[in-house]
Amino acid sequence: MTTPDVTVVVAVYNTMPYLTECLNSLVGQSIGLDRLEVVAVDDGSTDDSGRELDRFAEKYPNTVKVIHQANSGGPAAPSNRALELATGRYVYFIGSDDHLGSEALERMVACADEHGSDVVVGKMVGTNGRYVHQALYKKSDPDVSLYESALPFTLANTKLFRRELVEKYELRFPEDLPVGSDQPFTLEACVRAAKISVLADYTYYYAVKRGDASNITYRANHLSRLRCTARIMHFAASLIEPGPKRDAVLKRHFTWELAKLVQDDFPALDAVTRTEVCAGIAELADAYFTDELRDSMDVKRRLRICLARRGEVDLLVRAIEDEAEHGSPPLLLEDGRAFVRYPGFRDPAVGLPDRAYEVIGESVPGRLAEGASLVSAEWVQDGDGMAVDLAVRIGLTGETGSAVVRLATRAMPKSADKPGARRLPEGHELPAPVGEFTRKPTEDGDGTLLTARVPVEPRSAKLGVRVYADVAGSTYEIPVPVRGRPLPLARRWRERIPYRISANANPKGRLVITTAPLWEPSLGVGKRLRQLMSRVKRKLTR
Repeated sequence: MTTPDVTVVVAVYNTMPYLTECLNSLVGQSIGLDRLEVVAVDDGSTDDSGRELDRFAEKYPNTVKVIHQANSGGPAAPSNRALELATGRYVYFIGSDDHLGSEALERMVACADEHGSDVVVGKMVGTNGRYVHQALYKKSDPDVSLYESALPFTLANTKLFRRELVEKYELRFPEDLPVGSDQPFTLEACVRAAKISVLADYTYYYAVKRGDASNITYRANHLSRLRCTARIMHFAASLIEPGPKRDAVLKRHFTWELAKLVQDDFPALDAVTRTEVCAGIAELADAYFTDELRDSMDVKRRLRICLARRGEVDLLVRAIEDEAEHGSPPLLLEDGRAFVRYPGFRDPAVGLPDRAYEVIGESVPGRLAEGASLVSAEWVQDGDGMAVDLAVRIGLTGETGSAVVRLATRAMPKSADKPGARRLPEGHELPAPVGEFTRKPTEDGDGTLLTARVPVEPRSAKLGVRVYADVAGSTYEIPVPVRGRPLPLARRWRERIPYRISANANPKGRLVITTAPLWEPSLGVGKRLRQLMSRVKRKLTR
């Protein structure tokens, strides 16, 4: 009997009806049944999963092997059992509620053979609302570094591994780790691998969130997740010596697993659990949270880790609740730097450095968009001249002299839709602002009231009202949202060729000013009259 190219390991526990699609996606692989081995371990299922596995084993006796065992409490033990029986040159792991693209295994094996890869990562996507980190899949790369790529954020075992590597280093899954047991296996394989390849040219893996969210990852509580994360981080530290490489891997755990413990659900925990979570984060931060790693994180997650590390449980709760209720705190601009004024900022009793609150190398369009709103808008007419008087609140304090209003002729790019603003590309030059501007702190001290009188030219145009401001070395373009504020009535201006000016909220709620001639200058008197009468008639018949 020839050696199969790949053994697919399936750990199964109560995953019907998803299991059927999973198994169909395996036996239907373009690599062919003669090059494929499936080893499925039923970990004491109480639904029809065991019977479904047996049905496939009977239908595909030379390909599908099934083992039934008592429930072990997680996927580690059944995965280890399957590895004992695997005979393929490569081994691949799949969740029994997930499924593969039909060409997945053939493409990955071909890549590994061509490039001598010990690990091949195929593009994964989430379905039914399942989140899958996508940064690694921007492009295919036959040789990626664990330490210089987004690979640390993709440590699931759903990859192709050279089985020779697995057996050489006796890689197995820790069976006493209820959550994240695949991470130590994957991490050590990637540390030991001579070459890791990424394939982003095809959807290889579909990760499914079950309709009842019963995936094990979604069921673990805060303290269980904390204990598992600590085990994984200590294991990573045992493999990688201190320095930039260790920071690159552990950044994943600070920004993902640990940060998730202090999200919006943290204040609802009982006081004892909150204290234990913070103490656990503090222990890990004391061991591994280097200044370089701290500064590489976004300010929101960084600050929460820092508050937990200091044991400032009540202040942490306040920071989470305030942001959930009121949105992002304002930014303080000072000496070319930007600080988010979270609770505890420059409080001697807390003692955190400014660096914990600073925006460092990250883009903050969402924060700026949240803090912007229209206060008032009025027309100012002087003979044939027309201007718009605007008062806009922005979530910036301190040195706000760069903030101006411009009337933009182009729509915002689609990339700005979700955050509601955008950071302009480096080197982008804007013309000098036109108009008169004043800036003063808002009464609550949480923002700046920017007033502007901007002249409007007589032409046909749709003009987006935007604020432009320099923040931490970058220039941001912020559409002004109307947020239910009253807008001035449309007005006619100019005598010889009259124009109409109006203000409206576009479908995204952003302020747009429209100017247009009441009639085309080239029209004769008769045509102008007919055009005017037609407009009057349309209004009367509405």
